[in-house]
Amino acid sequence: MTTGSSAIALDPVTHFKAMKILITGGFGLIGSALTRRLVAAGSHVRVLDNLDPDSGANRANLDGLENRFESVIGDIRDADAVRRALLGRDVLFNLAGQSSHLGSMQAPLADFDVNARAQLALLETVRAVDPTLRIVYASTRQIYGKPDYLPVDERHPLRPVDVNGIDKLAGEAFHQLYHRVHGLRTTALRLTNTYGPGMRIRDARQTFVGAWLRAVLEGRPFELWGGAQKRDFTFVEDAADAFLLAAATPATEGGVYNIGGEGALTLKELAEALLAANGGGSFVVKEFPLERRTIDIGDYWADDTTFRRTTGWQPRVGIRPGLEKSLDFFRTRLANYV
Repeated sequence: MTTGSSAIALDPVTHFKAMKILITGGFGLIGSALTRRLVAAGSHVRVLDNLDPDSGANRANLDGLENRFESVIGDIRDADAVRRALLGRDVLFNLAGQSSHLGSMQAPLADFDVNARAQLALLETVRAVDPTLRIVYASTRQIYGKPDYLPVDERHPLRPVDVNGIDKLAGEAFHQLYHRVHGLRTTALRLTNTYGPGMRIRDARQTFVGAWLRAVLEGRPFELWGGAQKRDFTFVEDAADAFLLAAATPATEGGVYNIGGEGALTLKELAEALLAANGGGSFVVKEFPLERRTIDIGDYWADDTTFRRTTGWQPRVGIRPGLEKSLDFFRTRLANYV
């Protein structure tokens, strides 16, 4: 278990101090973690977020930081808002997107508009405003589809099983293309299940872990679908470390990298870990719903060796302490997240 001291050599205070940063989706889970870290490091942070109630964005994620960062309430699909937000920035952490897999199947054109078309438009705007901007893009392990082998490395075939995966693959491919053809300084991180303080917990739209957390905190049993599936999980602060290291490591420019966690566990093992972290609770095992079964990828865990070797990154927070930190955070803030 990797709960000890960090092996990360990067000192954000030294590297990012006084830098001008734009974070799209900055009120979301990872975006808000980055905002807090960069504000503390002395960066000049600008957040662009539309605060869509169907997204993971939540103003409460940045409570206490008022007047320490610039907030621009705007949509990544709005070309004028994007252009204004990009002006004068050194680094772009590009996290804005639609992340619901089932939602992408129910509203495919809206998913395409956010995750594909808007990404291409953003890159065109970067070319016009400042082609030297450093960009780190939030991609997803969903683009692999159902794995042929495990763990999944970056050479695995890309076969998305839902509209969200296809659109995110297009967004990632645009970032790679604009690096190769136009010289933009892009890196893409293929994220796995990211969880932690500040995540969406009122339902399972972002991830089922959030719905589990809410049920446990409200004293209700939660539903475990199947339970034998194996997955890996990344605590939000570890994900933030990965974005910071990617931006600070020139060798990652033009690359795509898996980001995983400390290893795979079954969903039943995760459920039991959550109950142990909470000191009680219960769950009910049910069959996987048909509408989700058709787009589920089955077992997945990442081989993120390349990113670790390139940047020195490694996850620092294991599942049990990560769940404990999450429960502690939401216990006193539940009303802001449900």
